[in-house]
Amino acid sequence: MPVARNILNGWRVVVIDDEADSLEVATRILVYYGAHVETAQEGLTGVKLVQQSRPHFIVCDLSMPGMDGWQVLRLLKDDQSTMTIPVIALTAHAMPGDRDRAVGAGFHNYLSKPLKPATFIMDLLKLLIDVPDFEHLKHEIEKSYEV
Repeated sequence: MPVARNILNGWRVVVIDDEADSLEVATRILVYYGAHVETAQEGLTGVKLVQQSRPHFIVCDLSMPGMDGWQVLRLLKDDQSTMTIPVIALTAHAMPGDRDRAVGAGFHNYLSKPLKPATFIMDLLKLLIDVPDFEHLKHEIEKSYEV
């Protein structure tokens, strides 16, 4: 059973990634499922965008020129107004232990690139399932696995 197309209706998301292709894939999929998406192609712009828009969650690339995703996370976690917003890390350089390192640093969870349009939304929803504001996702995910 497919995921309901409106599962993210009303949710604000910020995607921060210097790679135009990844930014476009993530944005198109999130918008398709109802999210309002704002994007930034570099870290500092992303931090300012998050501070202004107060999204429900953030998807952030780890490896960016200038301010990388690790620095973005630190600024967001040091700011009382953004410290509780879940941040999902993205990386093209997935290595053993990277997920643990990312979560240990304060990322909510971790996704590997390249983003796969067919599985991105389910992968993302599974990573967000334990966020209190996302309780409604548990039912949707369980429904999608029913035969």
